[in-house]
Amino acid sequence: MARLPRLTLPDFPHHVIQRGNNRQAIFLDRADFEAMLVLLDENARKFQVALHAYVLMDNHFHLLATPSTDDGLPQMMQSIGRSYVRYFNQRHGRTGTLWEGRYRSTVIQSERYLLACMVYIDLNPVRAGMAARAADYPWSSHGHWLGLRTDKLLTTHALYWALGNTPFAREAAYAGLVQSGLGDKQIQSITQSALSGWALGEPDFVADLQKLTPRRVAKAKPGRPPMPADLEA
Repeated sequence: MARLPRLTLPDFPHHVIQRGNNRQAIFLDRADFEAMLVLLDENARKFQVALHAYVLMDNHFHLLATPSTDDGLPQMMQSIGRSYVRYFNQRHGRTGTLWEGRYRSTVIQSERYLLACMVYIDLNPVRAGMAARAADYPWSSHGHWLGLRTDKLLTTHALYWALGNTPFAREAAYAGLVQSGLGDKQIQSITQSALSGWALGEPDFVADLQKLTPRRVAKAKPGRPPMPADLEA
């Protein structure tokens, strides 16, 4: 059965997941992590994609990003994917694929899920048992949003600005969100929406989003046949 094309729309935040093939490691040492950060910075700028949050894990990575053009995000991911595979294979003396197929992504509703998705991304190393606290993990955007370092990759979203009137107030408010964490249902919703490609948001948001694209944005009710425009040749 044909697969859905990715849901990609300009000026909406997207949660992106890229995994290593067969869950194999895609970052083996500090140099690999740093190489990916350089590629993210270069390509986000080149393809006009605002990066709000990221985490690089051993065998996958997450991004929260807003493209300003229809094809900015897929072009960025394609360029990063190809460049990093060449770098990784040459450096580590290997051949063949590195990624588990194409990257997964979907559109999320800013007001309802953007800050939650940032928290989700920051807490990924904690959920995986790789760090006791989000602040202990070096390969994420968490330190930037807490004022522990400055990360030139990142673009501040308006909802983060709205957390407080001063940098200290915003950092403290965001730290509180991370400390509070997310419920299991919220974690599952954020994960599954990106993996499935269905938009994440309240019914009115999803309905309005559907008006912007012929690609189906929500899972059809049982018994409804897929529309031709939903399928990717």
